[in-house]
Amino acid sequence: MPTKAGRKAAKAASAPAKQAGPVAVNRRASYDYHILETVEAGLVLTGTEIKSIRNGKVDLRGAYARELKSELWLEGMHLAIYEQGNTNNHEPKRPRKLLLHKKQANDWGAQLTQKGLTVLPLRLYIKGRVAKVLLGLAKGKRLYDKKDNLIAREADRDIRRELKGGR
Repeated sequence: MPTKAGRKAAKAASAPAKQAGPVAVNRRASYDYHILETVEAGLVLTGTEIKSIRNGKVDLRGAYARELKSELWLEGMHLAIYEQGNTNNHEPKRPRKLLLHKKQANDWGAQLTQKGLTVLPLRLYIKGRVAKVLLGLAKGKRLYDKKDNLIAREADRDIRRELKGGR
């Protein structure tokens, strides 16, 4: 008869692998902003919030980070209410504390004071058992920057098409 540890190992081996991709992606950020730096941060969440994240009910559009008392807080991220939750369910748009090393938080907080820079969430994903967010230090793009990106993308597409179809 297998031991308790052996049964757990067998059960873990037969369990399906969890999804490895991001739970939510902020696609608009790379279109509207130049991303200068990125950093991975943890989130302080309640029980119903992490369950809602695991269900994929997250919207990062319009979310940003701000500094408050030398800590970074994520504002504007919408986490849908957990359907099986009770009266102690979470507030969908409440500010959530970001977990960074003190030096990182101070550096990024100082850069937020510069004109034209902001901190945006780029991706939200589950790493191990915890939720992580990839933050990007961003500077807003002008309209002509967006047009230049579109022209360059079309030129690259034409070059690839010519190289592929050169029979």
